Amino acid sequence: MNMNYPYDIRLPEHFDETRTYPVIFTLHGKGSNEQNMYGLVSPLASDFIIIGIRGNLVLGNGYQYYDLKSLGHPIREQFDEAVRQLSAFIESATEQYPIDASRRYLLGFSQGAILSMTLALVMGERLKGIVALNGYVPAFVKSEYELQSAQGTSVWISHGQYDSVFPLRIGDETAAYFQTVTKRLTYKTYPTDHGVGEENQRDFVDWLKQDAAIHKEEE
Repeated sequence: MNMNYPYDIRLPEHFDETRTYPVIFTLHGKGSNEQNMYGLVSPLASDFIIIGIRGNLVLGNGYQYYDLKSLGHPIREQFDEAVRQLSAFIESATEQYPIDASRRYLLGFSQGAILSMTLALVMGERLKGIVALNGYVPAFVKSEYELQSAQGTSVWISHGQYDSVFPLRIGDETAAYFQTVTKRLTYKTYPTDHGVGEENQRDFVDWLKQDAAIHKEEE
C-alpha cells in the first residue's frame, strides 16, 4: 500500500462492512492540518468515508504539501512530487478501504484547492468530483502536464469576493478555464476574505450530497 502521507480516516456512522461508500479526501491550506478541514465536511460524516490528508512538510505549527518560490509560484519539484504521491495515495486508499471508486471526491482549501484542481486535470474521470475553495491552477500545469479528459468530472469552485491572498479575478479566471474542461461546473463567489463562510459550506455540502447520490444504493 502506497499510503505516503499521514492521514485521518473517519468511517460513516452506522458503518456497514458489506457496503462501499463515497469518499471525500480533504487537502488543507498552507500551514494548517487535516484536523482543521474536518469541520467543513462533518455534516457528511454519516454517509461518506472522510479521509483527511496531512501535508508531509512541516511549516510552523502546521504543514504543507509543497513550498513556494513566491506567492503563486510553487517549487516545481515539490509540486510535481505532491501530485504524483497524492494520486497514488487516492488509489491505495481505494484498495485498502471500502470505497466506491466511482464516487471519489477531493475537497481542498487554498493550497489544497490548487492540488485538488490539478488532480482533477491529471486523474480526469477517475475522480467523481472536486470542491476547490479559494485556489487556482498553476500555468505550468495547463501547459506542461499530461491532462486527462474531465468532461464527466463534477467541479465546484468557490472564491471569496474580498480574498486578499488570491484576488477574485483569479477565481473568475479559474472558473473560465474549467468551463472548457468539464460540462459539470458550478462556480460561486461569497462576501468573504481568504476563508470559507457558513453559506459557502452549506452550499457545497448540499452539492456533494446531490452529486454523490448518496442514497442511491438504499433505494
